[in-house]
Amino acid sequence: MSEPESSAAQPADDFSRRACAWPRRPRSAGPVRLVAPEEIPGWIVHEDERLLVVNKPGDVVCHPSKAGPWSSLVGALREYTGLPTVHLVFRLDRETSGIVVLAKDARMASRLQVAMQDRRIGKAYLAILTGTLAAPVTVEQPLGDDVTSPVFVKSAVVTDGTGQAALTRFTPVASGGGFTLARVATTTGRKHQIRAHAQWLGHALVGDKIYGPDARLYLDFIDRGWTDDLATKLLLPRQALHCAEIDLRPAGLPLVFAAPLPDDLQSFLARHGMTTGPASPNPPRTRD
Repeated sequence: MSEPESSAAQPADDFSRRACAWPRRPRSAGPVRLVAPEEIPGWIVHEDERLLVVNKPGDVVCHPSKAGPWSSLVGALREYTGLPTVHLVFRLDRETSGIVVLAKDARMASRLQVAMQDRRIGKAYLAILTGTLAAPVTVEQPLGDDVTSPVFVKSAVVTDGTGQAALTRFTPVASGGGFTLARVATTTGRKHQIRAHAQWLGHALVGDKIYGPDARLYLDFIDRGWTDDLATKLLLPRQALHCAEIDLRPAGLPLVFAAPLPDDLQSFLARHGMTTGPASPNPPRTRD
């Protein structure tokens, strides 16, 4: 016996209910950012026989891609060091800058990855938020897929019991011109957690193509690249999020790595009357 027509019209699974963006956008659209070998020495924060720590720019993807080894952080560092492999302990989104830790051998990689899972690695971010955040705030809201978004990878706060627990703390450092520089700490590591919680809070990150004023701006960017219209709406060509500090001491290694805000974010703060001195404010050491 055939199923009733009504059941076919009401799919129960999230995949069938997802909003779609057509025509399908090729992920390889636009020029590929290739790392030049001479850039890498300026990124290295720390190197020893087991660890390689770098300050990743905000326009470099972490994971290897089809465009060759010099199109990703991992591939470029493997070529630069001459090692057969380097192990990414944790990743940052392409447009997020800051500290990235890589292990040179599998045992150290496993040790640090387990420590990450057990929340024994301290992690602190700096973010520029839209609007004025007057006081510290903790967002404890579950995250899951945003099935209403035309951007398939977008997360959102979900209240139907299907989301994963997520907690993010935002602490204002400075404000001016309708923006806030905030220290951000997380106790969970969900996909796009800081960006999704900032949007839910009503203080989306400056420059965020997916979680900013309209997720369709991300599709516009894929179709046409960076344009004057996007510059007007987003203000920065990438999301204003920076991994400022990684603390390995809770994992048993006497090492803390820090990176100041990069020039593009410092310049944005200066244009809006906020100064942080020669280096970024020292974020609190928190466990992620």
